[in-house]
Amino acid sequence: MSNQEHIVIFTGAGVSAESGIATFRDANGLWEKHRPEEVAHIAAWRRDPELVLRFYNQRWAQLQTVQPNAAHHAIAELEENFNVTVITQNVDDLHERAGSTKVIHLHGELLKACETHDKSRTYPYAQPLKLGDLGPTGRQLRPFIVWFGEDVPLMPLAQEIVSTASTFIVVGTSLNVYPAAALVHDALIARRKFLVNKEPALDNLAIRDEDWQQFIGPATEGIRRVRDVLLG
Repeated sequence: MSNQEHIVIFTGAGVSAESGIATFRDANGLWEKHRPEEVAHIAAWRRDPELVLRFYNQRWAQLQTVQPNAAHHAIAELEENFNVTVITQNVDDLHERAGSTKVIHLHGELLKACETHDKSRTYPYAQPLKLGDLGPTGRQLRPFIVWFGEDVPLMPLAQEIVSTASTFIVVGTSLNVYPAAALVHDALIARRKFLVNKEPALDNLAIRDEDWQQFIGPATEGIRRVRDVLLG
């Protein structure tokens, strides 16, 4: 039976990178050869929806070919001992496939579609989307993704959950994308805070490094080390 300690784990692209999913930006500031504003901004959808659909169809197809890695599984296994909530910036379903039961997707979900101008209802993204695919009210279907230039509707819920964490773990994120990165400021009662990332990320925020235990390296290795601390 899980004890009452509430662990909140905030994950980013670095968790899924070891499964073969490209991180948001490579060293050239590109996202799979596209600048983010070309394919991940609401203005891009209005300007060139065909390009945006093509890009997300490629990401959707890639998701069918990958599997959760050891970091996803280790996070899921923490539920055997703790009350765990995962808040992720990732739009893949690898946390769920690994067995995590409470996952909040801040930036949407790649396996869901919604109608343009209405993200309140979603539909399965079960095949590639194309122009002319309409929802029940006759509007074009689009990926259920929170793009740049759009509000993040689950942010208040995420802030509330982080504020209740007794342990807060940040995994695989550079803490550069706002407003999501600001969640670290809501972990006010967390007795233990961990950062797992391939490179230090706390410099991006006005917080004290001494409040955190940092494990610099791949997510699979870092989560194993955090688990050892938690269970030790």
